[in-house]
Amino acid sequence: MAAADNQYHATGRRKDAVARVYMKPGAGKITVNGKDFENYFCVPLSQSIVKQPLELTETAEKFDISMNIKGGGFNGQSGAARLGIARALLKFDPELRGKLKKAGYLTRDAREVERKKYGLSGARKRYQYSKR
Repeated sequence: MAAADNQYHATGRRKDAVARVYMKPGAGKITVNGKDFENYFCVPLSQSIVKQPLELTETAEKFDISMNIKGGGFNGQSGAARLGIARALLKFDPELRGKLKKAGYLTRDAREVERKKYGLSGARKRYQYSKR
């Protein structure tokens, strides 16, 4: 479902991170929270994770992408951005669904951090037992 002025909007989530992706035709500029993409994601692995759907569909130079990301760490944020970009590409062209689905970019990674339980030092780790 396209918004006005050929802008496509999608949401991606991973761990505690939420990425709102706005994609419109352009020259391939990516901004995250008002910053340049390379300055926000300093780690090259995170940069490559975000660009994976664009490289797979060969649309990296066709769209300007603006993202608002909040919550989580850099790994979660890069995964959320990847899912958001893949969903936005799907709204642009439903024919890309086969490629994106086969690569696993349309699947929401549901793994979350397990909560800490009372009487333990973490989710599962126990305090050291002392016999004497």
